[in-house]
Amino acid sequence: MFFATKPKGLFVEFANHSRRVVRANSATSPMVIEEFAACDETDEEGWGEILEHFLPKKSTHGLLQAQCSVFPEKRLLRRSTIDPRRVKEDGYLSEFAASQYRIEPEGYNLAFINASNGAEYNMADPTEKEVMVVGIPKEGLDEAQDAVLAEGVYPDRLEFGSLACIGALADYLKFNEIKAPVVVLELELNSAHSFIVSADGVEASRLLPHGLSSMIPVVQKELGLKDEESAKKLFFSNTFDFTGMGPTLIKRLLHELQSSIGFFEVQTGQSISSVFCPNLSSKLSWLEEVIATQLGVGQLKLNLMPWLESRGITIAPSAAELELTREWFGVLSLMPRYDAIKTEE
Repeated sequence: MFFATKPKGLFVEFANHSRRVVRANSATSPMVIEEFAACDETDEEGWGEILEHFLPKKSTHGLLQAQCSVFPEKRLLRRSTIDPRRVKEDGYLSEFAASQYRIEPEGYNLAFINASNGAEYNMADPTEKEVMVVGIPKEGLDEAQDAVLAEGVYPDRLEFGSLACIGALADYLKFNEIKAPVVVLELELNSAHSFIVSADGVEASRLLPHGLSSMIPVVQKELGLKDEESAKKLFFSNTFDFTGMGPTLIKRLLHELQSSIGFFEVQTGQSISSVFCPNLSSKLSWLEEVIATQLGVGQLKLNLMPWLESRGITIAPSAAELELTREWFGVLSLMPRYDAIKTEE
């Protein structure tokens, strides 16, 4: 196997609907973004052109080395409350994960991180009780790695795109002094990952049982289509304006989401300020506005350049024409590095 000469800084997001690439002059800040590239997940020709473009000319048979994010279908990302006094007990964390998430811990790669700052949980000196439980089935990890390699990319670092996005959003909110929590909703085919994020970290999380596929039968019924396959093609084609039908399409999802938000607001006394759906394709971006409207809140307004600059990331004049829309937030969230734990001198 041959590897291409490692570029100075390459970041690739493998989302459920797209591939996004950012090239910078360094792998760590301070860095200057030199180029952006993107294509739909199904655009094999376009992706091939992107690979060819970024591969050094002398290594046409190599793999592109990059820092990558993926969104495995069976990923586990949940905020939980544990008992620090029991962390050192043999089997406690495995029993906790099994009872809370109905999984077989021995079949998972699991990690516990602090919900407030993203630092790895200190098992040797456990004090924090609010954690993020992060995991993936062991075979799912192998599948994710194999899928990235099959795309012609060798990951120098491979991480959950969800986790990178949440961490970046918390940092963005803190930088902009936005106090009110934001609902982050990752809509997938068969489910939706819901997170309530503030400048203080992840406040709450829930896996909702309704995703994009739950909207397909509604499309079929409302438009009188002959079968669900026809409804699915139309729904994802961006050839029909579904905005007016939106409240009906998201009815089941909205019920679950409102229940989750309502519980959080009653428990904490905080009110949700906005909604952010980072992994929606451009063809389905209208869903974010519909969800926000039905919840009676706004869409999160992003102004990314000041935040990126605060993290030592700037854009070269040659790449400055690209508008940094919300679709780019995912891959850009791979670039900053945070000092999760400050060293006391």
